[in-house]
Amino acid sequence: MELHQRIEDDLREAMRARDRAALDALRLLKTALTNRAVADGGTPTSRLDDDTVTAVVATEVKRRREAATAFRDGGREESALKEEAEAELYAAYLPAQLDDADLRALVDEVVAELGASGPRDAGGVIREVLARAAGGADGGRVAATVRAALSDD
Repeated sequence: MELHQRIEDDLREAMRARDRAALDALRLLKTALTNRAVADGGTPTSRLDDDTVTAVVATEVKRRREAATAFRDGGREESALKEEAEAELYAAYLPAQLDDADLRALVDEVVAELGASGPRDAGGVIREVLARAAGGADGGRVAATVRAALSDD
């Protein structure tokens, strides 16, 4: 089943179950998907491919985690917990994340293939690793791993 449809099915299920927290979070996610479809030149009812949906979901997860940190820094623990719960709900739609060893192996492979030798080559390596990981690694983790790999050389 395509990811866009799965999110809509889960939204309907949250409505049936009267799960207010999941319903609110999934409505926000559906709105983000609709906004992306329109921004890409489609209609509000356009279907997005799985890669695009994954990118939108990853962006929403990142936003929720940043918001949780901001709320926590501002002393609003309840709001931070709500944002973290939404981030976890959204993360279930993302592919499984690579563990550190697998990510380092992928980075080492790309560094060898591209012949990268220093920090100035980091951008190309990061782009290629993100493409190959296909949502399986956060950009921040990839960048940190690439920097570490290129500084080891």
